[in-house]
Amino acid sequence: MTNSTSSSTSTPTTDRIRFWKLAPEVYKALLSLTTSARQGLDPVLVDLVMIRASQLNHCAFCIDMHIKDARKAGESEQRIYLLNAWEEATGIYTEKEQAALALTEAITLLTEGFVPDAVYERAATHFQDTELAQLIALITTINAWNRINVAVRVPVPGAA
Repeated sequence: MTNSTSSSTSTPTTDRIRFWKLAPEVYKALLSLTTSARQGLDPVLVDLVMIRASQLNHCAFCIDMHIKDARKAGESEQRIYLLNAWEEATGIYTEKEQAALALTEAITLLTEGFVPDAVYERAATHFQDTELAQLIALITTINAWNRINVAVRVPVPGAA
């Protein structure tokens, strides 16, 4: 059963379903997939990808969680703050990170209905095939987390 809101664009008046409690096997499977997707990838890159996809998907819960994770791992405030403008932040992100962020945006948004060859080829120049496969899997998993969390409006911890 779902709860209603006063209009399609308003803030919900009640909580939606507690998806992760209602679908614990989905949670376990997605957690396992995420753990597998991270293998072989630089943890700094993983944090950047997770934050950026979550920003694009407007998933407040995941943005909050992954920024906290990045800070704990030693990521700089400047790089966190500039992530939503990474293309304009010259010299802040490595070429490899930029290629991963471009691929993250292309897969997350699928603006043209596909990932452009130039974006894919840019990533392929910085990642070996196995690493590229892991990156694509990581981007896919964070998008799954984001879409479920946004659909059921998982709240940010500590939010009123």
